[in-house]
Amino acid sequence: MEVGSMDDEHEAETWTIQRSADLYQVRGWGHPYFTINQAGRVEVVPDPERPSLTIDLYELVNDLDARGLELPLLLRFSDVLRDRIKRINECFAKAIDEYQYKGAYRGVFPVKVNQQKHFIDEVVEFGAPWRLGLEAGSKPELLIALSAEQEAGGLVICNGYKDQAYIETALLAQRFDKTVIVVLERIEELDFTFRAFAKTGIRPTIGVRAKLGSRGMGRWADSTGERAKFGLTASEIVEVVDRLQEKGMLDCLQLLHFHAGSQISSIIPIKQAVREAANIFAELAKMGASMRYLDVGGGLAVDYDGSKTDFHASKNYNIQEYAYDVVAAVKESCEKYDLTPPTIVTESGRAIAAHQSVLVYEVVGRNEVRFGKPQDPGPKAHKILQQLFETYQGIAPKNLQEAFHDASQAKEEAESLFKFGYLGLRERAQAERLFWSCCEKISDYAKTMKRVPEEVQQLDQVMAAMYYGNFSVFQSIPDSWAIDQLFPIMPIHRLNEEPTIKATIADLTCDSDGKVDHFIDVEDVKRVLPVHRWREGERYFMGIFLNGAYQEILGDLHNLFGDTNAVHVQLDGEGGYEVSHFVKGDTITQVLEYVEYEPGAMVERVRRQAERARRQGLITFDQVKMLMKHYEESLGSYTYLTQDE
Repeated sequence: MEVGSMDDEHEAETWTIQRSADLYQVRGWGHPYFTINQAGRVEVVPDPERPSLTIDLYELVNDLDARGLELPLLLRFSDVLRDRIKRINECFAKAIDEYQYKGAYRGVFPVKVNQQKHFIDEVVEFGAPWRLGLEAGSKPELLIALSAEQEAGGLVICNGYKDQAYIETALLAQRFDKTVIVVLERIEELDFTFRAFAKTGIRPTIGVRAKLGSRGMGRWADSTGERAKFGLTASEIVEVVDRLQEKGMLDCLQLLHFHAGSQISSIIPIKQAVREAANIFAELAKMGASMRYLDVGGGLAVDYDGSKTDFHASKNYNIQEYAYDVVAAVKESCEKYDLTPPTIVTESGRAIAAHQSVLVYEVVGRNEVRFGKPQDPGPKAHKILQQLFETYQGIAPKNLQEAFHDASQAKEEAESLFKFGYLGLRERAQAERLFWSCCEKISDYAKTMKRVPEEVQQLDQVMAAMYYGNFSVFQSIPDSWAIDQLFPIMPIHRLNEEPTIKATIADLTCDSDGKVDHFIDVEDVKRVLPVHRWREGERYFMGIFLNGAYQEILGDLHNLFGDTNAVHVQLDGEGGYEVSHFVKGDTITQVLEYVEYEPGAMVERVRRQAERARRQGLITFDQVKMLMKHYEESLGSYTYLTQDE
């Protein structure tokens, strides 16, 4: 029997797509954009208001592959992005209406979350009905924002470290028909702003970023508080007010910004931070500043694991609750201090960008621990082998932990005997096979029991198969490697079959960290992922979901695996879909140029070596021809594995 498998005929009768949906938590993290159809495939619902218009992800991948768009493929669903922008804006509109808030709402998208041009162009296009602005965290991002925000009335928030050229550019852009606000992150930036004003003659529109006492929670909790990287302390904010007042420029201060952290999984820290910031806003207004905007920053979380809890990979609130709490806190403070309600600004990049992107890759190989029923080593075999076989024969539900201890001890003794020369290599290999056969049998019995010893439970991880995927963890989901961020990962087809193999996922890189061995679970984190049995000659596709925020731009060229092919897919209005943009992934030539190689010179160097070898009789003319053909064709090819012609 295979590791993790059960009676296939029985399971074929009882397994359902509903069980797959439960197993992979699709209803939790995927609603309302992803589901499983009756064919057992992941289905995309790009526009939840038109749920009958769906895209079979497996069929889409095969269609794109037939067009020559090789895997791995990054699929961006434009209609999902449109819906995310609409959803957030409608939630704030509803909150403003229900609370009878007299101010307005303006969202801005932080360019740092995903700087890809086609993506930013769609953000601007889909955000136009809502007057969605852009947030820049650096000079290059400011240049992107000014180029992308073409419409009159646009809003650009300038965050991040700034030099005088950055601020001068922002001030000059204020002459466009849009609002450009320079947010002071450090007290030194006030002097840059004064000098930029003197040089350009343009009065700046200024904001200040406050370091709040209220703290966020989760991985980015340290981005707030007195030791936060960005922002001004209370005393520094007062200094800004006093110095602006001295120069007759206090009316330039119009915005208060704070950031409570990214992926804030609980609503409570958000409510506390907004209340504190609203009070600072009120105090600034009382001191004479012309306060018009309250920027509550980012933090709106994504439910990566679908558990709807305050676990770091989830959230215990929805967008509407978030909007209600922000609007209510600001309104309460304004009424308390009799202030004109400000325009509320949010920077919800993760919540806008995450859902629209799916990476689909192919499993190209596997390594499984499978030995099955062992043979009796015989009476002449070494005593340690006989002990292991006896342990195997004696395994029963009542002694699983004892049997595991006996098998582990015997394996260690076998390794020690080999080390000192008392056991041959074949005997060591036989001991190894016997040990894993014991583990198999113990694991199979454990599946039928309600209460299993903890050590035995860990066998799933120890015995997990390894499925090799045609992608790079470092390029496509770097946060999985860097901070153990969880992403939903699952097969995109065969979901009407039971996934009987428990596996971890390995990428193409020759790095031991190039793997995924932590997966979403409704209660905690799983260390293995149920997958389907490998079938020779059949392609097996898997998807990594909710990876549209940060992952593309953080991608790393480890082993020179470059950007993947990316496709923008949208509904065509006729019940089907169309590919609106295709962004070709990096070729080997391109990634070599990133690291300062000149491919033409490389070809010539290899050619000279080949000719020298030919003259020495080490290689034939035909072999030289074949080598140079492969070398030159490889330079223009995809950095990932490709299908044989």
